[in-house]
Amino acid sequence: MEEAGVTHEPRWHASIAVLAAVALYVTLPPRLIIGPVWVAPMLVLVLLVPLSILTPHRGKETRRARFWSILLICIVNFFNLASVLLLVGGLFHPQKASLHSAAVLLRTGGQIWATNILVFALWFWELDGDGPDARAHATAAIEFQNADFLFPQMQMALAGGESARCVNRLWKPQFIDYVYLAFTNSTAFSPTDTMPLSRWAKVLMTVEALISLITVAIVVARSINAIG
Repeated sequence: MEEAGVTHEPRWHASIAVLAAVALYVTLPPRLIIGPVWVAPMLVLVLLVPLSILTPHRGKETRRARFWSILLICIVNFFNLASVLLLVGGLFHPQKASLHSAAVLLRTGGQIWATNILVFALWFWELDGDGPDARAHATAAIEFQNADFLFPQMQMALAGGESARCVNRLWKPQFIDYVYLAFTNSTAFSPTDTMPLSRWAKVLMTVEALISLITVAIVVARSINAIG
């Protein structure tokens, strides 16, 4: 039976994001995939399937389960970063990149960019406020012991806006909130409505924005060159 005030967030939202990231990766041009194409899906499924079965909700999970959850994100992050580095390498060795048309370049860049958003959404979701399990045991977001992000709802509640009808005083971020955070940061190359509080949050947001900027810059530059 669930404890009073405890809301365990389901894992399936993040699982869909992981599967989407892998799908985007394996459909990249072969030159931007490291090793055999089946390696990434195999490694991900070996961890994702047991986690989805044994811990379908993020709450009361063991340290081992949390470790495997973080390792899963590391694996997805590794393959996406490898694609980014191979894309950068193709800028200096265009004859080896096999990305000659603007259409292919734009599609490839879009896939890497979207995967980057999903990867960092997973990181934000996994690490904010000591993780989903710790967040589940807080009644509201403003009660997080070690909050790493300050969402607008938290700012309004802290300012005394909990009495307003548009503010739910028991609001807590869910996975979709972290997807939105990662999307806006990747698009604007900076925080928008949600501010990073901890140093690691600032570092992660900086890395995400940098990867996004590099991807966009390379794709645009090479697309213009291909058109010309």
